[in-house]
Amino acid sequence: MAVRLVISIDAMPGKGSELAAVFKQRCAEVALEPGCEQFEVFQSAVNPDKLTLLELWSDQAALDVHAKVNATRAPLPEGLRAPGGSREDYTYNKTR
Repeated sequence: MAVRLVISIDAMPGKGSELAAVFKQRCAEVALEPGCEQFEVFQSAVNPDKLTLLELWSDQAALDVHAKVNATRAPLPEGLRAPGGSREDYTYNKTR
């Protein structure tokens, strides 16, 4: 069964666009991974220092492989991401 992740990310004040650009590159890389159906970052139109990352994986096994690959990636540049944020995992059942 597909797995949807909704991840809220806060940028350091005034760094939202820079963080979004870094995530855009990361999104292009991750989108090529097996089982990745969506990996996109969205920047708030109201508060540009708030980002949301939407992920959709074909199943939990694909997400588990992604987590292992992700652990080997270089970390994001220092000073862009604020502490905190949140992650919610959903079983993906399209309702309409």
